[in-house]
Amino acid sequence: MRKATQFLTMAAVVGLTGLAGTALAQNARPAVNSTAPLNLPQTLTVYGKPIPAVVKASAIVNGVVITQTDIDQRLALLALSNNQPIPDEEQERLRVQVLRNLIDETLQIQAAKAKDIKVNGADIDKTVARVAGNVKKTPAELATWLKENGSSLASIRRQIEGEIAWQRLQRQEIESSVSVGDDEVKAVIDRLNASKGQTEYRVGEIFLSATAANQAQVIQNAQKIYQALEQGASFAGYARQYSEASTAAVGGDLGYVRPEQLPEQLAGALREMKPGMVSQPIPIPGGFSILAVQDERKILTADPRNAVLSLKQVSVAFPTGTTAATAEPLLQRFAAATQNIGGCGGADKVAADFKGEVVQSDAVKLRDLPPALQDMMMPMQVGQATRPFGSIAEGVRVLVICGRDEEQGASAPNPDAVMAQIQEERVNQRARRYLRDLRRDAIIDYR
Repeated sequence: MRKATQFLTMAAVVGLTGLAGTALAQNARPAVNSTAPLNLPQTLTVYGKPIPAVVKASAIVNGVVITQTDIDQRLALLALSNNQPIPDEEQERLRVQVLRNLIDETLQIQAAKAKDIKVNGADIDKTVARVAGNVKKTPAELATWLKENGSSLASIRRQIEGEIAWQRLQRQEIESSVSVGDDEVKAVIDRLNASKGQTEYRVGEIFLSATAANQAQVIQNAQKIYQALEQGASFAGYARQYSEASTAAVGGDLGYVRPEQLPEQLAGALREMKPGMVSQPIPIPGGFSILAVQDERKILTADPRNAVLSLKQVSVAFPTGTTAATAEPLLQRFAAATQNIGGCGGADKVAADFKGEVVQSDAVKLRDLPPALQDMMMPMQVGQATRPFGSIAEGVRVLVICGRDEEQGASAPNPDAVMAQIQEERVNQRARRYLRDLRRDAIIDYR
């Protein structure tokens, strides 16, 4: 705040000095109306939209300006990624965090350029096209949509440039110096074989670094992030914006890990979690971590959720305005009819009886279905139907299993995959130290 006050004070001084100088000059010589040649009218009517206010710098990082507009647009991007507006009471805290992220991003781009690592426009265009496709838009439509929602395509392009530059810098400067021995790989494979049948988890992590000086503030921020995640905010979106681990670029995804592969503080929390759960902030050396469990599986054991299904869906629609009470008798009859549907051959008859619709779908992976349906269909046999699900507004439906191909068995540990995982863990550790050193050596002028 002190620097901001100094900036405003100096601006005021400059402004007053300029006015004083003009007054002195006018006293020294006869006034001349410099606008006379323009023949301007005395009464003005102004048309069009006002010119936007001058954008004020919020920070200068080694000579590169980060403006308030940059922060506002990235903040709007965060709101869009979470599909919900940012509460007013959260705005200022998030602005501070977004500024930190933009500073790190700038340092990463600068460090890559210093090593002659270039990110060309074509590389960024490909990722922009992929992002646009994820929201079912063309890049041009994405640009318009972002502008309408207070962000910009330039903001996304800058974030993409930072991620690509940092990844390439890691490959060139860090990965090339990381070596993994065959004996290390063998030791991991031996542990995996010894752990056959044990559970491993697909984990996401948001890491916030902390020191003794800022620990209270960091834990407060971590709690607010946790609360937002509990209310449905995107974990990957928050990881990209807040996490200080190198996995931030991939939404905090750690891949499949066993508890014993993590620090003991995280391991203890992970053992108590189930898919879909998010942990409270966990203190670890150097800061705090928030974990999210996305999936779980048994090590070197066939997973029943890898089964590939052939399905028939029977759906029944209700007229607009139908109430729950009005629909209840039909729902009960539909549930009774589908409980003993008689296999996929009986699905068409039930659909005809209820004036419903049948959709056939093959090669459906059980794990791709919503978790509630996975749990329901795990023990089901070919020819059985689920309980009715859906809503009166969107229609009620059942899924009938017409075919089921189970996974035959889990493959043995792949030495190349194990080596890649060990290498990635070491690269992540060194990348975190690299970014810390960049921050330490940077010249950052806050405005």
